[in-house]
Amino acid sequence: MRLQGKLAVVTAGASGMGKAGVLRFAREGARVAAIDIDIGALNALAEEAKAEGLDVFVIQADLSDEAQAKGSIDNAAERLGGIDLLWAHAGIPGPASTEDLDMAAYQKAVTLNVTSAVLASGQVARHMRKRGGGSILFTASVSGLVGSMFSPIYSSCKFAVVGLTKSLAQRFAPDGIRVNVVCPGLSDTPMMAGFVGRSGDPAEQAANEQKMLASVPLGRLGKADEIANAALWLLSDEASFVTGVALPVDGGYTCR
Repeated sequence: MRLQGKLAVVTAGASGMGKAGVLRFAREGARVAAIDIDIGALNALAEEAKAEGLDVFVIQADLSDEAQAKGSIDNAAERLGGIDLLWAHAGIPGPASTEDLDMAAYQKAVTLNVTSAVLASGQVARHMRKRGGGSILFTASVSGLVGSMFSPIYSSCKFAVVGLTKSLAQRFAPDGIRVNVVCPGLSDTPMMAGFVGRSGDPAEQAANEQKMLASVPLGRLGKADEIANAALWLLSDEASFVTGVALPVDGGYTCR
């Protein structure tokens, strides 16, 4: 198994890609802590993992709160006995435009998309240094590689996450800590509607989805498991000479 004996943490791990990662990593031999704000989804994840005999436990935390964001990492390290791997996956779509901007919604988007990644990486580095190294993975988006007309706030946040990755990859390299970022394209997850159907109109959502799919050479949505598979490789020792990379998993969207 590719993560045998590894101690892993996944933030926003109760649904979508994060949940797929928690289960995938555990099936590959890791002991995994899933952090999320949704206690119902966390409990459902714990039951699903238990039914499979997987070594998973859950921690509820609001990652927009500094104390909880840092404390959840320390809690996971204490319960795991250390941390080798972190997938900092938290994020939200945020406001649709910069016109008549709701500053509270804007700040929440920046906090969950950028600040939570900064806090998680800073806190986990302390624990990884004690173990002689580790692997950190962030989630950005294709919107962190090319601009998004649907989500300019989200896009700017994810560009920041890509820049954070490239900076920390250099900063943490002497500690034996690799830092990479996965950049999903349009994917079949619960958050997709937040990007292509902001008005709540199903017809608009379908039209926007088709417009975006027309730009995807493989002509379909990505699946949560496909993103988790990429995350698995980047976090694993198979990618031991890979750091500072922003990997698109997007059906070819960014190869145009």
